[in-house]
Amino acid sequence: MPRIKAATVSEYIAAAPPEARKHLRALRAILEKVAPKATEAIKWGVPVFEEQRILFAFAAYKTHLNFMPTPSAMKPFKKELAGYRTGKGSIQLPYDQALPGALIRRIAAQRARELRDHDAKWM
Repeated sequence: MPRIKAATVSEYIAAAPPEARKHLRALRAILEKVAPKATEAIKWGVPVFEEQRILFAFAAYKTHLNFMPTPSAMKPFKKELAGYRTGKGSIQLPYDQALPGALIRRIAAQRARELRDHDAKWM
């Protein structure tokens, strides 16, 4: 799939393939609730949520959405992720399957906790 050129997350979603938009909007809503103080940005051509540092990123592909919360945030959910294709720090979420909202919420919350705990130790 050609890289989506967008300046904002809303533009990214609007430019994504039609089959991706529903998943992208749902994922964005989940991440906004988990990290309400985070800001959205486009980095390396994909949407990210940041709180001084990147919390998580996501990207649309031809047949799936990649959610990228980092390897450490995924580790506690290894058994629950067994049914998904995963990379070192990413999860493929096929468009032809329902978005696992509760699982994404827990993984995103884990990542947000990790970042906040890490920052608290440095202050």
